[in-house]
Amino acid sequence: MGLFSRRRDDASTDIDDFALERDTGADVDDPDESAASGPWDLSELPADQEDVPRIDLGSLQIPAVDGMQLRMEQAPDGTVTAVVLALGGSALELRAFAAPRTAGIWDELRGDIADELAGNGARYEESYGEYGTELVAHLPMRGPDGTTTTGTIRFLGIDGPRWFLRGVLQGHAASSEQSAQALREVLRGVVVVRDGQARPPREILPLHAPGAVAGPEAEDLPGIDPLAPGPTIAEVR
Repeated sequence: MGLFSRRRDDASTDIDDFALERDTGADVDDPDESAASGPWDLSELPADQEDVPRIDLGSLQIPAVDGMQLRMEQAPDGTVTAVVLALGGSALELRAFAAPRTAGIWDELRGDIADELAGNGARYEESYGEYGTELVAHLPMRGPDGTTTTGTIRFLGIDGPRWFLRGVLQGHAASSEQSAQALREVLRGVVVVRDGQARPPREILPLHAPGAVAGPEAEDLPGIDPLAPGPTIAEVR
């Protein structure tokens, strides 16, 4: 799904990597905690967060949580473009993008995502969550027995200083707030590291595997499927 490419003619969705919750609706509350929790910009990290163990992935630093699986997503050229965190039977995909200094981009991007979902035959609705408006999508998918069922995914958007962080909840966490609690807590502890390089809005901020040196910078990437499988899995212990 080319949801963040500057080209808008890519439209594919792969949701087979995680067992998605059937269409049961959602029960997201309206908490008002975003000002007191992350994701944090590195320059604004509170002192009481500095000693929290985190996994350095380049533009993202992820809290280390026992039992959490981490998978890096790659573009065809090998550039790391996203990280998928699996915990408690659900998953959270994170991608960081460049954004303008003076304005957020989530409102505009949410409309682009909605248009593409509709083009793929998905139903969707907006829901209010911890970081503002979320987009809940109900997509047709093929079950193990070959029958068509409905899976749910939830798009989250967080506008930061010169960056935008998109999260995609998959599995039970997409439609059950109770199931999402563990992954949402991980999200609250994420640190975004925006480099000083000038980048156009929607350009992917560079990531690398844990302990690795960042690879080629993600400039002018083609349309990227946000749920495509990746090659690297590591379990945090």
